[in-house]
Amino acid sequence: MGLVLALVLLLGTVLVTGLPDRDDDGRPDGGACTPRTVASWAEDDALTSEFARYGDDGARVDDWTGGDGTHSVRLPDGRLLWLFSDTFLGRVHSAPNPVGEPYAWRDTSAPMVRNSAVLMRDGRLESTLPAPLFPDPAPDQWRWPVGARVEPRSPGSTEQVVRVLLWVRAAGQSPWIYGVPTATEVATLSLPDLRLESVETVLDQRDVPDPSRRVLFGTTLVEEGGWTYVFGGDDGRAVSREASQAYAARVPEGGLGDPAAWEYWNGTAWQTRARPRPVLGDGHRTGVGSAFSVVREGGTYVLFTMATGVKGLTTVAAYWSCSPAGPWHGPAEEFSPALPHGGTGAYNPQTHPELSGDGRLVLSYDVNLLEQSGAAVALSRNVSLYRPRFVTVRLGPGR
Repeated sequence: MGLVLALVLLLGTVLVTGLPDRDDDGRPDGGACTPRTVASWAEDDALTSEFARYGDDGARVDDWTGGDGTHSVRLPDGRLLWLFSDTFLGRVHSAPNPVGEPYAWRDTSAPMVRNSAVLMRDGRLESTLPAPLFPDPAPDQWRWPVGARVEPRSPGSTEQVVRVLLWVRAAGQSPWIYGVPTATEVATLSLPDLRLESVETVLDQRDVPDPSRRVLFGTTLVEEGGWTYVFGGDDGRAVSREASQAYAARVPEGGLGDPAAWEYWNGTAWQTRARPRPVLGDGHRTGVGSAFSVVREGGTYVLFTMATGVKGLTTVAAYWSCSPAGPWHGPAEEFSPALPHGGTGAYNPQTHPELSGDGRLVLSYDVNLLEQSGAAVALSRNVSLYRPRFVTVRLGPGR
């Protein structure tokens, strides 16, 4: 399943010292840290309907009609860039579908690409960039875009670019039906034309013999104190564990595309060229899904993920911490967003700070069929199934 996001740009003191400010324990300076949890949530019908409107528009045959791996980033000119992983293109036809069901549908021959990007202006989706935006690196390999942010081309530069984190996966046998994790890359897009300039490998995981222990970074990004904190996960959930483990790295502002600038949490400190160590997850009661999201409210980091165990198909859980490196507390309050029908599951909860404010967080989640045999045909027979849905979340005091 295809599967993070940008908050604010803070320069800190990187121009003066070359390094951002931080406390002695490696945590960024900030406000008071207090326990936080989900106080309330509600469906965001307006955003969900906007993606349905755009996807159902049959005027073009080369634009987005459905996808997953939903991430977003605000561009300097005010546009919102939406990034997707596996994506259906093609024309959508009005209901009923060819078997008489009351659903809009697409031809089963409609193309599917491994990634796409859609532009939104003033709350309205306008256009799909030529897809795929990020070409396959090799036969039987593909790139899924995850978190993105606008940052200086290099530390201290006045020129801005878009950095997009990419997950590289390769075709594999069960249980790797969604691909074997291979590497984390960073793509650079020019502004304002969003032309792909380069792709840089920042963490190659092919030498890790157990694919379930390979770590891919970029499921979510948080900017604070001159650092970009980059979170990632392993693929433990694909095999025997009920949940995957979460990991953390950090990069000085402007350095996402420089592999030498990356520092990984090794269990006790941030170090370059270190083996990442988990910051959250015991593989059973606590842990994360294949993708998750982190935001910062005051001095508190809040993480949203699908719950562990069987609830991981329906239920979003939250954790909180005073530091990206943990310790993480939870899971706290859980909630179960709406699903189209009993044969679908939810995954990849992602916050979108660019659309949030006034104490509320906009959160998307992806939907897919639980039974993957023949899924492509079924998803084309009812195009509404494979599109992001949105909720609005408010946080409150936790424990």
